[in-house]
Amino acid sequence: MAKIIVTGGAGFIGSNLVDELVRQGHKDIHIIDNLSTGKKENLNPRAKFHNLSIVDLDKIRPIFKKAEVVFHLAAQPRIQPSIKDPKTSHDANLTGTLHVLLAAKEAGVKKFIYSASSSAYGLQKTTPLREDMIANPLNPYAMQKYMGERYCQLFHHLYGLPIVCLRYFNVYGPRQTYEGAYATVIGIFLKQKKAGQPLTIVPDGKQRRDFINVRDVIAANLAAMKSDKVGKGEIINIGSGENYSIVEVAKMIGGKTKVIAPRKGEARLTLADISLAKKLLGWKPTVRLVDGIEELR
Repeated sequence: MAKIIVTGGAGFIGSNLVDELVRQGHKDIHIIDNLSTGKKENLNPRAKFHNLSIVDLDKIRPIFKKAEVVFHLAAQPRIQPSIKDPKTSHDANLTGTLHVLLAAKEAGVKKFIYSASSSAYGLQKTTPLREDMIANPLNPYAMQKYMGERYCQLFHHLYGLPIVCLRYFNVYGPRQTYEGAYATVIGIFLKQKKAGQPLTIVPDGKQRRDFINVRDVIAANLAAMKSDKVGKGEIINIGSGENYSIVEVAKMIGGKTKVIAPRKGEARLTLADISLAKKLLGWKPTVRLVDGIEELR
């Protein structure tokens, strides 16, 4: 059975991925996470946990020995924190990614799956967003995740490391963050609803987002691991192929709303063209947004 490494395996997406790998019978799974945004309670006891930062190359390097698959999810996520503190997010998202790539290359890893971000698109003149569009990052997080893609492609072209980059759109689902600067809009709304508070909408609430359930994101990662059609540095959108306004999401959750000040550095519209994911991964989303929100209530 292949040795698998999941960086960020205590986080929202990473922990869900580890759980599914365990369910599918994988026994040699290693989690690298410094718990800066991940949580101990998310850790699967059947995986070996290494409480380390990916910024520390010398300490993570030995873990990669004999590893065959690496899922690189560790990051300082979200846009607003990166605007307030670009150095911390740069260290994790770019220096950390370089270190994971170096360790994987030295170990002769057979498949490297990089968790990229649709924020790399920034403002585009047309939708849906296609992988061949020129990136236009609007904030440090988006820039760092885009540069991570470019590093991945360089490592394939220069060193032959088999790599695929999955550009996630707005991921939601079990274990998503409800607190602090890393909370997503669905998490914020659900927390406010539970507390009997009005749902806070940035004027005018007409921003549209492509929301994708974490179960579908995990399925895409597993498809990327198994597919013999990817591994040459491909960039692949992982979204639902549909989008909803923030007002529409608020209506699905229900309750009163309140307008708050706008935030800088965020795109107004996201919508994924997922034809490449269907073609190369044999993947398509299965969870409708209204059903995914209902499961979280």
